[in-house]
Amino acid sequence: MTVLAPMGAAFYARWRETAAADYAHDNIAAGRWPAEGALERSRREFDELLPQGLATPDNFLFEIRDTEGGATVGSIWFAIVERGSDRHAYVYDVAVDPAQRRRGHALRAFEALEPRVRALGVSRIGLHVFGNNPGAQALYQRLGYGVTGINMVKQLEPQAEARETFRSH
Repeated sequence: MTVLAPMGAAFYARWRETAAADYAHDNIAAGRWPAEGALERSRREFDELLPQGLATPDNFLFEIRDTEGGATVGSIWFAIVERGSDRHAYVYDVAVDPAQRRRGHALRAFEALEPRVRALGVSRIGLHVFGNNPGAQALYQRLGYGVTGINMVKQLEPQAEARETFRSH
């Protein structure tokens, strides 16, 4: 069985650095960020989103635990986000240790998350999934999440003569 337990301070310190590194890597792999400066950029985003760490208001960080062995097998972080009259939960990060994947922990963690979100008076959960992560996309679809938009990009390599032509006009 999988349960959510409030994230402890020692786990948070390790999670924070690992999650920032993973987020930087994911953005690089998806082609959204250049490798240079990606880790620093990721750390800044975490600093902005969690300025008080575990005590940041409206942010909820949990360890995903396997009750059979008692071990922490991953983590999940969501926040209550308000934009105008829209108030919803937003999952910023979910991670399951590589050795524990494909055992249903992420699925059960999301199922355990839903009553917590409802108890906060919220009836909608959002998240972002990278386009190059079909496994996560399949999980979220299985849980009933629907696509609300798709960002696409095409990387163009400028040609020297095209740059000069553009500048002269």
